[in-house]
Amino acid sequence: MPKKSPSRKKSRRAIITGITGQDGSYLAELLLSKGYRVHGIMRRLSSFASARIDHLYANKNFSTSYGDLTDASSISRIVTEFKPDEFYNLAAMSQVRISFDVPEYTLQTNTIGVLNVLEALRTFSPHTRFYQASSSEMFGAPKVPPPFNEDTPMRPQSPYGVSKLAAFHLTQQYRDGYGMFATTGILFNHESPRRGGNFVTKKVTTAVARIKKGLQDGLVLGNLDAKRDWGWSPEFVEGIYRIMQLDKPDVFVVATGETHTIKEFVKEAFAYVDLDWKKYVTYDEKYLRPNEVPLLLGNGSKLKKKTGWEPKMKFADIVHHMVQFDLDQITD
Repeated sequence: MPKKSPSRKKSRRAIITGITGQDGSYLAELLLSKGYRVHGIMRRLSSFASARIDHLYANKNFSTSYGDLTDASSISRIVTEFKPDEFYNLAAMSQVRISFDVPEYTLQTNTIGVLNVLEALRTFSPHTRFYQASSSEMFGAPKVPPPFNEDTPMRPQSPYGVSKLAAFHLTQQYRDGYGMFATTGILFNHESPRRGGNFVTKKVTTAVARIKKGLQDGLVLGNLDAKRDWGWSPEFVEGIYRIMQLDKPDVFVVATGETHTIKEFVKEAFAYVDLDWKKYVTYDEKYLRPNEVPLLLGNGSKLKKKTGWEPKMKFADIVHHMVQFDLDQITD
C-alpha cells in the first residue's frame, strides 16, 4: 500500500450521504473506529429510517443533520459548517427496477445531486477529498467479454445506470478541470443483513426466513438467470476507505471477480433452511426490467495492486449470514 503523506494523518472529519443505508452505516462504523468525527446527511422523511445508525448516536464523534442532494443550499450549508476532510457520497435512488418508473427523480438525485455536492466542495471547501459511489450498472451490456475493468466501454441499460454514468463523468470533469481530489469506486453488487427490502437478495432471504417459520407460503420473482458479482458490504466499505487514502484520485472497480445467478442465490438461501426452493418460488413477468442486464462481473486487480484490498467473504457465507439474520428477527 502506498505511503500516506503526513498531512493525511490529520484528516479526521468526514461527511457521509446515504448514512442510513447499508453502506453508509458500515462506513460510519469503520471511520468512527479509526477516530474520525463523522457527520451524516439524512433526508427528512415522514417515518423514521435510522434503524441502521441508531446505535451510533452514543458515540460523541457521530452526528447527523437533515439535507438532500437535490437541495443545493442544504449541502452547501452543511459543508460550510462541518468543513470535512473527506466527503463520501453514497446517497442515491438505488433501485434499478424502480428507476424505470421514476426516471426524472432518478436523474435529479443521482446526477444533479452529485453536481450540487461537487459545486459546494469546489466553492466552499476545495481541500476536501470527494468519493463518488459509482455502480456496475453503468457497464450495462458492453460489447466486450467480462470481466469488466476501469477501461471497459459502458452501455447502461436503465435510468439508474445512465444517472450513475453521468455522475461518473461529472466527477472526472471536476477532478481534471479543477484539480479536486474527486475519486470514484465502481462497486459491483454487495450484500449484508442491512440490505434494503426492495433488493432481490433481501426479498429472497426475508421470504426464506418467513417460509421456514410458517409465516409465508411462497416467493414470486422475475428473471432468475441474471448473473451478478456479489460481495460483502462491510468489506467493500473498507475498499472505499482505502481508495480515499491514496495520494492521487482515480477510478477503481470494487468486485469479487466471481459471478452467480439469482437462481443460485435462491437455491443457496433455501438450502440453508433445508427447503426445496422449487416448491416455493414462482415466476411473474411484472418483475422484469424493460432492459435486462444479463451479466455483471468485475475485475478488481487495479484496486488490489494499489491498496492490497481483496474480498474474503465467500458467496455461500454471504447468503447464509443474510438468511440467519432474518431468521433471528422472527420471534416465536
